[in-house]
Amino acid sequence: MKETNLYLVRHGKTMFNTLARVQGWCDTPLTKPGREGITAVGLGLRDTAFEEAYSSDSGRAIETARLILREHPHQDVIPYKTDPRVREWCFGSLEGGYDAEMWGVLPRVLNFKTEDELFSTDVTFEEIANAIVGADTANWAEPYEVLKNRVWQGFEDMAKYREERGGGNVLVVSHGLTIAFMLSLIDDKQPVRANLENGSINRLRYEDGKFSIRSINDISYQERGRLIMAEEK
Repeated sequence: MKETNLYLVRHGKTMFNTLARVQGWCDTPLTKPGREGITAVGLGLRDTAFEEAYSSDSGRAIETARLILREHPHQDVIPYKTDPRVREWCFGSLEGGYDAEMWGVLPRVLNFKTEDELFSTDVTFEEIANAIVGADTANWAEPYEVLKNRVWQGFEDMAKYREERGGGNVLVVSHGLTIAFMLSLIDDKQPVRANLENGSINRLRYEDGKFSIRSINDISYQERGRLIMAEEK
């Protein structure tokens, strides 16, 4: 049996990423530089054999997955599905506002003076999720346990499916906070991360019901792809 590995890719840079606006369940398309960056990721991954591919059902994740698969020599035989369980967090009434507004409100809810002070402590994703629920005037944000269950089950079901069929690599396009949250669920010593790069790869190994983290925020595939793009010009 081969190793079972999930390659978790953060989607390409979008309009809202560029404008520094909150983007959870709301959605904007990839920008031209965002598409170029993901094309580079696809080139960097083209020698990696994938048994199947998934993305969240958000448009930016679907666009990213298609751009990556477009560069793969076996794109026609890699099954691809969307799964809403690996969506980004829902930020409720904070959706679409400026990042600075949300990260200005949440520290105050958690009794910190600034965003920098919040992230310099051992704040947890559970505390952040509870703060989002508290700040959400629309009552749409997901409670922590709901969020935890859907994210864990989404990624674990993908890994279990692959392991039961002999192992191999799985491509999964998801979102920055969702991927960082999953890393913390695997290893509670992981810090809260809000800075995973667009197009970065976070590799997980799954064996006998357990995940282990192999890489975090790896941009080497994108860098490799950019070199290929430069050579092919």
